[in-house]
Amino acid sequence: MRLYGRSVIVSDGNVDKAMRKFKKKIANSGLLVELRERETYTKPTTRRKTARSLAKKRWQRYLESQQLPPRQY
Repeated sequence: MRLYGRSVIVSDGNVDKAMRKFKKKIANSGLLVELRERETYTKPTTRRKTARSLAKKRWQRYLESQQLPPRQY
């Protein structure tokens, strides 16, 4: 019997290895991130405000990466 998805098969009684694989699968699927987002309610205006501020930070980081380095005299 093969199980796919968010399950891991324990081979040779190696539970630690199976737990590592399971945690990696859960982290890659984004399930924990979604669960944390659903724990508390955030108002739509707050959600938009944080998204806008993150976009500003990304834009500033991009502009800084496009700057020439300062001249060394």
